[in-house]
Amino acid sequence: MTDAKDPHAHLSGLTRAAAEFTARHRFDDLDGETLRLARRCVLDGLAVALAGSEQPGMAPLRRYIDSIGGTGQARLIGDAGARLPAHLAALWGGTAGHAMDWDDTQLAEGPGRPYGLLMHPTMPPLVAALTLSDLVAAETGKPVDGKRFLAAFTAGFEVGCKVAEAIDPDHYMRGFHTSGSIGTFAATSAAANLLGLDSETTARALGLAASMAAGVRANFGTMTKPFHVGRAAENGVNAALLAREGFSSNPEALDGRWGYLAIAGPGGEPALVRERFGAPHTMKSPGVSIKPYPSGVLTHPSMDAMLFLMRDEGLKPENVERVTLFAGSNVLGPIRFEVAKTELEGKFSFGFLLAAIILAGRAGKAEFTDEFVSSEACQAMQRRISTQFDQSIEDMGWDRIRSRIEVVTKDGRKLERWADENYRGSPHNPLSDTELEGKFADCAQGLLDAAGQAQVFKTVWALEETADVGVLFELLDWQN
Repeated sequence: MTDAKDPHAHLSGLTRAAAEFTARHRFDDLDGETLRLARRCVLDGLAVALAGSEQPGMAPLRRYIDSIGGTGQARLIGDAGARLPAHLAALWGGTAGHAMDWDDTQLAEGPGRPYGLLMHPTMPPLVAALTLSDLVAAETGKPVDGKRFLAAFTAGFEVGCKVAEAIDPDHYMRGFHTSGSIGTFAATSAAANLLGLDSETTARALGLAASMAAGVRANFGTMTKPFHVGRAAENGVNAALLAREGFSSNPEALDGRWGYLAIAGPGGEPALVRERFGAPHTMKSPGVSIKPYPSGVLTHPSMDAMLFLMRDEGLKPENVERVTLFAGSNVLGPIRFEVAKTELEGKFSFGFLLAAIILAGRAGKAEFTDEFVSSEACQAMQRRISTQFDQSIEDMGWDRIRSRIEVVTKDGRKLERWADENYRGSPHNPLSDTELEGKFADCAQGLLDAAGQAQVFKTVWALEETADVGVLFELLDWQN
């Protein structure tokens, strides 16, 4: 029987906790440090979505969404002159945000959780909240301000991270792509918060999301991997809007015998997170990695080790005879391609990632192109690079990202460098605000001039003071 004092007492477990947190969360609940980190995540998310909006995979997606058309409810990141149905605008924005695999990474905190292998937490809730800001402004005649937007974004970010922490890590190991699957719940919570849904309606939205949440790792190295994040954002928008209209679902769909954790984990430990939504925000502890390179975070310490070894030893590409990367299965397992032929494959190829560092001394927007990957120099260097499973590194555990680089030079020297466990971009060694602005500048190269970039920085660093968050679409518009 339902408690008369609590009309939602029939909700239980993780779904109820997520729904109630989402429904009550407001900007004033954010402490100063969480707000600072939220601004950084927003700036980073806008940067990678801007860069992603011109990636090759976006052209067929744009043809597809334009062929559908429909009511112009929301603008597109990179093209503020276009208006499309909200769910299609979210599909576009989410896909753009993950198109370069440059978006941030949630870090694990629970026992047995592989460090760095949970999800990309920013893009699904960022895109869902930004897209629905346009829709709500049109419906009400009043713009959504920065405080309301930040509340929705941080609600979705937190719910996604806590669900990712609760589900059995076998979810990822079996082949689910958490940024698509769990990202759907993040987008749904952001959308529900922005729409002002109560806890019962939010629980129904999460129930809808549970039947939409998907994404498989078989599609890594193709245009479909970023599409997972686009679908997460789209599904979150659809779930919240359908729930608002009264569409029914199981309001306990994360829990129980046939709930999402049970069937997609299998299982999980909701008790790890159920009482901890926002206490503290995962964004704050254990934190989030903002990526210096547009590839999986598990590759970054090794790339930095290569970079620093080349610099410290004064090596040039012509000095390198061969390179061997030693690591455990947590680092080597997700990497699929020995020699990458395309930029998308390159994100999952240590051969390419280390070759880019050796040849260019960096790995950014200019290097992550099909032309650079397929160049004669890059193809030749990739064939000098190999990986090797190291049981001694495996035995150290998965609580950090560990690896060792060994370089043999043309003159016969053998040089070694261990990756720094406190790698650049991690909460233990974060990018500075200046470095983050530098990443934005790299992403914006050829799209926004310096004055346009400066205006984005000014807006985001004081986002809570912005009267109309829709100005972000205008600031990121490079197609008009």
